[in-house]
Amino acid sequence: MSEPGLNELGVSEPGLAARVADQLGRARDRTLGLLEPFDDADLTRQVSPLMSPLVWDLAHIGHYEELWLLRELADAPPIDPRYDDLYDAFKHPRRERSELEILGPVQARAFVADVRARSLEHLAHVDFSGRDPLLEHAFVYGMVVQHEHQHDETMLATINLMDAPLPDAYLEAALRPPDTHRGKGFVDVAGGAVVVGTDDEPWAYDNERPAHALSLAPFRIGAAPVTNAEHAAFVADGGYADERLWEPAGWAWRREAGLEHPMGWQREGDDGWSRRRFGRHEELPPSEPVQHVCWYEADAHARWAGARLPTEAEWEAAARAGALRHTGQVWEWTGTDFAGYPGFRSFPYREYSEVFFGDEYKVLRGGSWATDPAARRDTFRNWDYPIRRQIFSGFRLATDA
Repeated sequence: MSEPGLNELGVSEPGLAARVADQLGRARDRTLGLLEPFDDADLTRQVSPLMSPLVWDLAHIGHYEELWLLRELADAPPIDPRYDDLYDAFKHPRRERSELEILGPVQARAFVADVRARSLEHLAHVDFSGRDPLLEHAFVYGMVVQHEHQHDETMLATINLMDAPLPDAYLEAALRPPDTHRGKGFVDVAGGAVVVGTDDEPWAYDNERPAHALSLAPFRIGAAPVTNAEHAAFVADGGYADERLWEPAGWAWRREAGLEHPMGWQREGDDGWSRRRFGRHEELPPSEPVQHVCWYEADAHARWAGARLPTEAEWEAAARAGALRHTGQVWEWTGTDFAGYPGFRSFPYREYSEVFFGDEYKVLRGGSWATDPAARRDTFRNWDYPIRRQIFSGFRLATDA
């Protein structure tokens, strides 16, 4: 669900600017807190070709804010025209970003602080009662807030890959482990006419819109995500070695990558498991949702269990019906390719959603333990390549009724 209070942000509500400023400040506090324990070498190094240097993400957050809150709203000139190239995610793949002449940690912090000061100064004079769709319910500010939180989650994925020991106080403040849960079983959902998407979530992205009706056949869906223990049973039964369970593309990738278990798992004896998580070696919690599995792994497990992955429409219908427990623990893979809803309209720019539509990307739902509530709601749609494992992803099962 949305962050408490966001749905109540009225166009002319007194105090709207102050509440927006509070959300901006909360996101920035989180960003700087995540980066606080790292020295300049850690902030600038390329941890993995899959991820950006942390300092690139930091400056990119500031550049995105500059683009929308200063240049778009205030018609301000660019702070530095070079940043339009350096911090454009489409021009430079993550594996190349450490080779660019990007800002160092001191300069990046100064840049984002300068942008924020100017943004808050302009916010004090914004008229939210006009007809500009960017300002309706402070949408553009919500977009910037969510963008920062999304990059915070991306940076947490990078930090996890660093495999460096972190202070206990940092781990306690920054990391909220997924809930443990017990009990198996499916929930019956009647199907029929359902509404998917939204027209009234004030900070919903374009790919969540418009709300539209569709008809679903009756189905059954896992009451909770698949656990580590349940996935360990799949591993023990040879699930990673059984080609019959895998999509052809997934099987080819599994063989090439040599996958035998989720990312971070390590064998302990004949049938035990431990894991590496944020630099800590720990016993694998059997009742936590399995995470760091790709779509192909999730799909193979579902076949092994005599089930399938839910479609995203089934997932949302079940969530709206209150049938799902333990959402927001891991991003949950669905069986759906990422595409626009009927009547989709790109807003305010194609590069957020539309350019990713197609069968290359699978939809994830629900949010993870690392997802801020501002970007966690029943209608929120995430997407990624089906081979991605560094994200905080898991799954739940579904069957036809």
